Amino acid sequence: MNRNTIRIIIVLASVLLIGLVTTQIFWVSKAYKLEQKQLDHDITKALKNVGREILIHNNDSSFLVDPVKKVTENYFQVAINDTLNPFYLESLLKSEFLKQELNIDFEYGIYDCFSDSVIFKKTIMLAVDGSNSETSAPQIKWDRDGHYFGVYFPNRNKAMISQMSFWLLSSLFLLVVIVFFAYTISVILKQKRLSEIKNDFINNMTHEFKTPISTISLSAEVLMKPEILKDKERLLSYAQIIHSENNRLKNQVERVLQIAMLDKEITLDKTKVNVHQLVKNIATSFELTFKERNALVNFDLAATKFEVLADEIHLANILQNLIDNAIKYSYKSEPQITIKTKSKLNSIQISVRDNGIGIAKENIKLVFDKFYRVPTGDVHNVKGFGLGLNYVKTMIEEHNGSVTVDSKLGNGALFTLRLPVI
Repeated sequence: MNRNTIRIIIVLASVLLIGLVTTQIFWVSKAYKLEQKQLDHDITKALKNVGREILIHNNDSSFLVDPVKKVTENYFQVAINDTLNPFYLESLLKSEFLKQELNIDFEYGIYDCFSDSVIFKKTIMLAVDGSNSETSAPQIKWDRDGHYFGVYFPNRNKAMISQMSFWLLSSLFLLVVIVFFAYTISVILKQKRLSEIKNDFINNMTHEFKTPISTISLSAEVLMKPEILKDKERLLSYAQIIHSENNRLKNQVERVLQIAMLDKEITLDKTKVNVHQLVKNIATSFELTFKERNALVNFDLAATKFEVLADEIHLANILQNLIDNAIKYSYKSEPQITIKTKSKLNSIQISVRDNGIGIAKENIKLVFDKFYRVPTGDVHNVKGFGLGLNYVKTMIEEHNGSVTVDSKLGNGALFTLRLPVI
């Protein structure tokens, strides 16, 4: 599946999901308004019945056409203008609300029509267990006229939402679908990127193996000619070429095997290792390469504690990879490499700095990924498989250490290892 096809699929799926989300928001909003309207109707009906019962109880035939007034979203007033006993009112409110299936907490208050002052107030926790919380009523005669009452619903919105369980569940399901879609797209893009990286790896490996094999093949053909036996210098020269290219192949195979080994359970043979001595030994093994590239190598081995418990072979491979990269990625200039050590609490910090091409900010987080190679224009202008830094990170973490990189494009790179000391 090519990149354009994936892009089209993602765009179409995104448009579809946006349409689904928009539709869901529309219907949830509409359902909320309908639920709100229904709740207002039920409350108004219940309060009208309460008002009618009070007047009938008081033998009062006068009843307002529309005694219920919605003052705010959560507060309703009922005009009675008659005798109003709080305890009788409470029993009627409970009875009517339960009849209308309004299991919702409310507060009711009785007001004096002439002063608009509250003369009684009480909270009913109908949604929980019917428990009450009241404000003491003043000592007044409840047989006088001129009262009205108000009912306040503090948890109205919460009650409405609880009635919309179907819409909430459907919205939650849609959210799960969106998350799953996003995860699927992420996996597809990751697999696509991994496929591209592996293809790049195969191309690089083919190139890396093809060049020395061709050189060895040509040298072998020359050595098979009878006249070459008379020219010892040419004979030795071609033999050295074969030996050099054979070592090159061997090193490439070892790098691939190193990474293949990381996919299995790693067993470390840890011994006491002198880091300073190991650094010097590795630098010695690079002497010919340093001379060929006119590299300037500086050492600042200042750590006071430099013995670690490590697998010497793997630790040597880690340092070799970092130094090899420092040389390879300084191909536009004469390499200047600085190797430092310093003590840091109970650990030793080993850093390798170069003056190479550096790493762009967007690529830094990817340099330790398997098969990843920082783009440098021509894919073959720097030899390698994109395996070295992944090996470095994996093995240093197996030693309970860490590796970090600090770099800017065009300003070289600084790789820092940290290992616990003995």
